[in-house]
Amino acid sequence: MNILVTGAKGMVGTALCANLRNIKEDKNRTRPDIHIDEIYEYDLDSTAKELDEYCQKADVVFNLAGVNRPENPEDFMRGNFGFASELLNTLKKYENKATIMLSSSIQATLSGRFGNSEYGRSKKAGEELFFSYAEETQVKVAVYRFPNLMGHSRPKYNSAISTFCWAVANDEKFTVNDRSTELELLYIDDLVEGMFDLLECKEVHCEFEGVETVVTESGRYCCVPVTHKVTLGEIVDLLEQFKAHPETLMMPKMAEGSFAKKLYSLYLTYLPVEKFKYGLKMNVDARGSFTELVHTADCGQVSINISKPGITKGQHWHNSKWELFIVVAGHGLIQERNIYTGEMVEFEVSGEKIEAIHMIPGWTHNIINLSETENLVTVMTCNEIFNPERPDTFFEPV
Repeated sequence: MNILVTGAKGMVGTALCANLRNIKEDKNRTRPDIHIDEIYEYDLDSTAKELDEYCQKADVVFNLAGVNRPENPEDFMRGNFGFASELLNTLKKYENKATIMLSSSIQATLSGRFGNSEYGRSKKAGEELFFSYAEETQVKVAVYRFPNLMGHSRPKYNSAISTFCWAVANDEKFTVNDRSTELELLYIDDLVEGMFDLLECKEVHCEFEGVETVVTESGRYCCVPVTHKVTLGEIVDLLEQFKAHPETLMMPKMAEGSFAKKLYSLYLTYLPVEKFKYGLKMNVDARGSFTELVHTADCGQVSINISKPGITKGQHWHNSKWELFIVVAGHGLIQERNIYTGEMVEFEVSGEKIEAIHMIPGWTHNIINLSETENLVTVMTCNEIFNPERPDTFFEPV
């Protein structure tokens, strides 16, 4: 299959082409039914000759080209309708029956606050052009009305999300006019997966009731159904939490598929290189060190413990707190004793065979570095963040 991507250097085009290459080069094996021979990338610096060649050879066309911030309003129609006409006429010239996807916008509904949108009118005109082309040629056309897109793009241009991520990551000032303003957002990775669905003929169809998307089996339009509705206030509050993480160590809840998880990934792409690294507080004494790495809102914390040769650490028990000790380097011994029954267990541990050992509530425990020359390095997870006011930690030798 040969694929033509117009607008290949835009935010969507860049991400789509990179991920199409992953499939072409067999780096992404999650879509075994997609076989790609060539990817033709067309953008503003491409030539008419290249477009002519690509339109002869393409089996699928992703038309992502468009204008969204022209100097003159009339350029909306010229960029969003005019190029679409050129593309379709070139395909028609070569009688190419390639499936063609059109990137349109929710503004093309011309509903609500989009009722007087020049951009929306130009996108609507482009949609009708594609539908007419499909009816005339019997070619498969997939028109997507995307909501606000969420991916790495130029800040202070046409994406509030990108602007906020950039500003928070780079300590720049920004303004939120109304925290209650709600956006419907489509994350770039979800969009790309939707395009893969189209290549596998598994696209989702829909219709529109005003600006609301209604999924139907035979809808005129196509959509990527995974979107997130969030307020500007929720967005900037999350970003401020992300920014504070190197100091607080607190990582907000980020469930699989959640908006927070996607926003954090996007936020990181705006970090200046000097913020790629941050220091951690090492609690150091004669026995070694203990360093907290990450705090979580509901799953406790993760730490690194380093014990010098011959050192014993621990010698305490907990009522409800539990821990996992995972030795990743060195050679040690973990001992546990039930404070109620006296039952005792021992586990010899080593970085040569990584295992996780439970520290059970009601069992006093320790960890001993058996080496005379090497440090013992242990990853320790705990079900709660240490609270000095309620430490639930009581000294008692094993």
